[in-house]
Amino acid sequence: MKTEDQAAVANQTLNRVGQCLYRSEQSGIYYGVIKRSGKQIKKSLKTTDKALAKRRLANLQDKAARMNVGEAGKITFQGISKRWHESTAGATKPSSHHRQGTVIASLNKFFGPSLVRSMSKVLVEQWSAKRGREVAGRTFNYERQVLIRVLDYATREGLLLDNPARIIKRQKQNRATATIPTKAQFKTLIEGIRELKSTASEAANLCEFLAYSGCRLGEALAMRWEDIDTAQGFFVVTGGERGTKNHEARVVPLFPALKQFLEFYRANCAAEVTPAHTLFTIQSAKTAITSACHRKKLPRFTHHHLRHFFCSNAIEAGIDFKAIAGWLGHKDGGLLVAKTYGHLRDEHSAAMAKRMSFTITSHA
Repeated sequence: MKTEDQAAVANQTLNRVGQCLYRSEQSGIYYGVIKRSGKQIKKSLKTTDKALAKRRLANLQDKAARMNVGEAGKITFQGISKRWHESTAGATKPSSHHRQGTVIASLNKFFGPSLVRSMSKVLVEQWSAKRGREVAGRTFNYERQVLIRVLDYATREGLLLDNPARIIKRQKQNRATATIPTKAQFKTLIEGIRELKSTASEAANLCEFLAYSGCRLGEALAMRWEDIDTAQGFFVVTGGERGTKNHEARVVPLFPALKQFLEFYRANCAAEVTPAHTLFTIQSAKTAITSACHRKKLPRFTHHHLRHFFCSNAIEAGIDFKAIAGWLGHKDGGLLVAKTYGHLRDEHSAAMAKRMSFTITSHA
């Protein structure tokens, strides 16, 4: 398969103007023509300026010198994507690593048998056009990101001169409005879970903890009693062995509702607990939440909706976005909170404004 540059060269009459440097009679554009391990590499330098062309030729020669031409002619996208995925295992969270594997499986349906050296702009544009029609913008953008990382890896390994996937543009993602349980819905949800059966009690406790702490599910499951300091009024979110999403522990105030819940929860634990014990022994309340929502005719809530519930209550209490972001473990100073929940602040402000009904003087 010819690359775009090889096809372009085939349609041009090139005159040699220097060592490895050629100029098109038709367009005046300069081309680099070099040899590497007996293989000829032809590439447009994308300029009609000779001085700039010489600099780009030097860069091309440097890249070509690092290329593993022999392996590039043998290894497929499926092979290099597997190698990249294995290389990231130690530096990626298990959940993210698993998701990357799922994306690679999807990419292999299109690119799998293709030789790495045949990965061209035309090929990735064909994938982009096809895949862009099949999936939502969010999914497309994540697959694009993985594709770029795989081919960046192939470039570093000397299997490609340049990464052709970098020309693919991100798709616009529709901004989804966060679904947030009301206080009444949350109360009904917890009651519904506790009504299921005696073993659902811990699921209800986990849901309450998520709603009162703002923690992610993984952070809550890793929480130990020793991470909670009721005397000083704070708890530490470490994320356990996997760590938090941004790999940094954070100290969060022990909110009144959370403190009251934890005191009740610990006093009613069936077994004696030690500081090293985790708060919860279950790994998920998903089944209990789904069942309760169905029985109580509630929207289909998830663990993450309880994090939204925490944020909405914080906003209604007048807490600023930066403080909320710190409690959630965001490092952006509140930008994501403002983007996701800003409409709540506006609605709350409008509701509060209606209370400003006093008058000092009469008006005609």
